[in-house]
Amino acid sequence: MTVDELLDAVIRREGGYVNHPADKGGPTKYGITQGTLAAWLKRPVTIAEVQGMTEAQAREIYTVRYLSGPRIDSLPESIVPQMFDIAVNSGPRRAVRMLQSLLSEAGFPVDTDGVIGPETREAVRDAEAAMGPELLNDALASERANFYVALATSDRTQRVFLRGWLNRAAEFANDPDIRAKILEAA
Repeated sequence: MTVDELLDAVIRREGGYVNHPADKGGPTKYGITQGTLAAWLKRPVTIAEVQGMTEAQAREIYTVRYLSGPRIDSLPESIVPQMFDIAVNSGPRRAVRMLQSLLSEAGFPVDTDGVIGPETREAVRDAEAAMGPELLNDALASERANFYVALATSDRTQRVFLRGWLNRAAEFANDPDIRAKILEAA
């Protein structure tokens, strides 16, 4: 998948401007929060500036802060689309920690530090070789779904988002049984 295809898919999933009262990120456009835009511009931003953000700006932010910056693009192609989507949905460090936790649980131990370095890249390559790319990706989709369920359970205000999060995780599952199991968690 090309970078443009990854960005197209995220923009499609995230949609346009939203300011849901239960969303801890506050106002967002294309999934870019007011806080993320402010950090990108290195100054406070208004809601109107979030509403006025262009898709080109969102694509640049996503590429730098969620794909190349955290080195998600250095992972095997089989998991880059899902890892990028998790980074967008839950933050890059959490996405990487989720992967590192999964690797350790699968017998490929790494530090769960939220940073993609040589150790994590080697463990991912080893896991992909041992498990196969589809099973690794499915395991990541399940790990992601478990995270969302735990989040919605521990913070009832987030339960309103659970079905959407699980649909998003299921979209990446290759195995129909795993996809169904993820969707049943709602």
